[in-house]
Order: sequence, then C-alpha cells, then structure tokens
Amino acid sequence: MDRVTEPPAPYDLLVTNARLVTPHGVQNGALAVRDGRIARLLDSADPLPQATRVINAEARYLLPGVIDSHVHFRTPGLTHKEDWPHGSRAAAAGGVTTVIDMPNTQPPLHHPEQAAQKAAQIAGQSLVDYRFHFGVATDTVEQLRRLDSRTATSVKVFMTGHHTAPSVISDPAVLDRVFAIAAEQQLRLVLHAEDHAVFELLDHKRPAPRTYDDYEAVRPRSGGIVAVSKTIDLVRRHGTAAHVLHVSSAEEADLLHAAADAGLPITYETTPHHLSFTAQDTRRLGARIRLSPAIRQEHDQERLWAALVAGEITTLGSDHAPHTVQEKSRPVPEAPPGLPGVQEMLTAVYTGLRRRFPEVPVDEHMLLLSRLCAAQPASLFGLDGQKGTVAEGLDADFVLFDANATWLVSAEHMHTKNRWSAYEGWTFSGRADVTVRRGEVIWDGRNGAAFGTPNGIWLDAHTDQTHGQPTAPKPVRAR
Repeated sequence: MDRVTEPPAPYDLLVTNARLVTPHGVQNGALAVRDGRIARLLDSADPLPQATRVINAEARYLLPGVIDSHVHFRTPGLTHKEDWPHGSRAAAAGGVTTVIDMPNTQPPLHHPEQAAQKAAQIAGQSLVDYRFHFGVATDTVEQLRRLDSRTATSVKVFMTGHHTAPSVISDPAVLDRVFAIAAEQQLRLVLHAEDHAVFELLDHKRPAPRTYDDYEAVRPRSGGIVAVSKTIDLVRRHGTAAHVLHVSSAEEADLLHAAADAGLPITYETTPHHLSFTAQDTRRLGARIRLSPAIRQEHDQERLWAALVAGEITTLGSDHAPHTVQEKSRPVPEAPPGLPGVQEMLTAVYTGLRRRFPEVPVDEHMLLLSRLCAAQPASLFGLDGQKGTVAEGLDADFVLFDANATWLVSAEHMHTKNRWSAYEGWTFSGRADVTVRRGEVIWDGRNGAAFGTPNGIWLDAHTDQTHGQPTAPKPVRAR
C-alpha cells in the first residue's frame, strides 16, 4: 500500500509583501512563524505557504523588534510615575519587544533575591519581554558576586545622583572595587558617568538654577568629561566591560571613541533626546526636556549624529523616565529630570536621519536602526542567538515600520501612564504600525490602537557573552 503523505502543517503566522531587514541586507519577501520563532524567510519569488494567520505588510519594512536597554518602568515603589501595563504598552506602540529595566526603584534592586520578587510583580502585566540591570551602592558591592545569568549580567553605576537616583558611588576606592569585582564576575557595568565630586565643588560657587537658562551651566559638561576619563582609566586597569549611558557632549564622544579604538572593552549609547534637542530648546520647553545629563549645545548634537552614522555609538536607549505633570511643574530647582521616550525612540531617530541625511537610501537607515536598536543591544546584554535579528530560528520579534508615514505627535497618541511627550507638536516621519513579540501581535495601530496579551516573560541571558566590542557596524555614507 502506498504511504499517504500528510500535507505540512500550516505556519502560525505569515507576513507577506515585506521589506525584510536582515543582517545580509534589505530584500523583498515574506516571513513565516511557528511556535514563537522565525521558521522561514522567503524570497519574493518563493511560493507562499499556508498559515493560520496572514498579515500583508503592504511593502512596509520588517525590522527586528527593538531592544530598549535603558528604561525606568518605576516598579516597585514609584508606580505613580509609570507602571508595567502602561510602560509596556508605550513600548509595543513604538516597535519595542524587549526592555531592560533600571534598578533605581524603591527599594532599589541591590540584592539578587529582589529580582525574582520584582519579576513576580510584573508577571501578567507586560506586553514585552524583559530583563533587569542590577544596582549597586557603597554598602552592597559584595552582592555583585552573587549574580547569575537570570538575575542580571549588567550592573548600573551612578557616579552622580538626582531625585530618583540616591545610590551614588563617588568614593574612588569603592568605585575601583566595583570595577574589579565586575571584571572577575564577567559583569558589564552600565554607567551614569557624571562626576559627583565635580558637581559638589561647583555647587559651592553656584546657586541652584532659578531659570532654565541656567540649567546646563549648573550641571556642565565637565562632570561628564571627568567621569568618562575616570571610567576609561578603570577599564584600562581592570579590563572591565563598560557601557556609558546617555552620552551628551562632543568631548565624551571623542574620549570614548579613542578608548574603543585603542582596544578597550568600552561602548556607549546616546538617547533620542540628546539627538533631538539642544540647550536652546531647554530654555524654551523647560522641565519638559530637563534631563540628567543635561541637553547640550548644537555642536554637541552634531558630534553625536556624526558618531551615530559613523558606527561609533553602539546602542540607542530611550532613557524612558517619566514623571507626573505635577512633578514637572515644580519650581526650577525642584523639578525632577527625566522624560518618557520608549514609544518615541525609533521614530524620533528615524525622523532625524531622514532630515539630516536625505541623500542616504532609506534601506541604509533601516539597517543602521536595526543594528543600534536590536542587534547590538542583544550582543551586549546576552540576548543574541535569541533576539535582535531577523533570522531563522530566533524569536519572532519584529515591527512593521511604515517609512513613508508622516504624523503630528500629540498626547492622545501616547500610552505611557502620564500621557505627555516632549515631542508634542513635532511632525514625525515613520511609524511602527504592527509589533510582534514571539509570534504574537502585541500592537496593531493600523485601525486604531489594538494591544495583545500581556504575557511578556523574564528572560535569561547567555553566560558566554563577549566583553569586547560588538561587530563594528558599517557607517552610513552620504551619496
């Protein structure tokens, strides 16, 4: 008797007519998902298989899901500012599928057992997958020896503090010990690199800012330059992997580029805010864009854009750090720094790329964003091989991005808990229309706002992550 051949089971999801952004370039094609993973990438000439659900991308770009490695979702203890249901909705609406949350909560994440407690609070509330950066204070340094790959492979160090960041490591001997233990334990330090001693010294001579004309001068670039110099020296001494956050000045970028070029295991991020605004905007918008570190001058912004397209910057982080409108309305000395940004990050930077480099093909902008927002964060934080790339066998995390859309940003578009944005009134180019996390649609903005199921998971990390530089990205070149 002839054996009957069963037809292949249909895929769970098929995305057709897409511009696939892969490590090998951009191509027209389709993507098939089975059991939460990318099962097949198909060329435009390949016959389309059967699937339970089909999405026509209508020539939108299919980018890897954004990994935002710098968010403050404020759980536990500060949930009047933000929480995981709202923060993860904002993330999903911005094309983000994974976040790494910062430890400066109440209480801060300074003991390993707190990570499981925090994950238990988040379970069933998050649309996106997540990991945590561990925190450290002067009296908790030895806790770094107890970390495992589930708890954290990265440690946030505040070299200065502010309203929601009281755990500052300013003693040189303690800082040296943190770098030494991190090197021994193969932990990556992520640093708020501004020097507390510099600011204390200046505060004796300068009063607190009375207007936003004074704000940058009271928290000047010298704090960042000194802290980055110290960081480079500690990395050279101990071999510690270090990732400097929210770099704001041309001088810091120059130092960090030179250190990486010399072979030191040091990388850095910048934020959309430092790319989008200048100190002149702070004078105009006030607390809405009050940040720590402060937004700098136009020449600093130009240097950061040059670093971005040249491949010097390794990651983009939103530094999503919301406060209530009431908190932001306090007098100038008391208004807290920080603003939302997880929803705006991908589109804000794409808007800047289109306006500053209109001669560069959109395909190249998409490739650059896929590296900065997905592949390189995955590599730094132990998620490569699972996330960060549109490739067969990896998690089916991706966003359908309409590169031709233009829209006016307003508060009604925002899904963060306190629904305001520093970009209100801007005309954005590009829009995240559909976000898929592990094969499930968690955001569909094509016909209104439709969210999926909040079943994001606490991710484990690879324990063999490299402590050197990720693969050098190709620079964007004007044509």
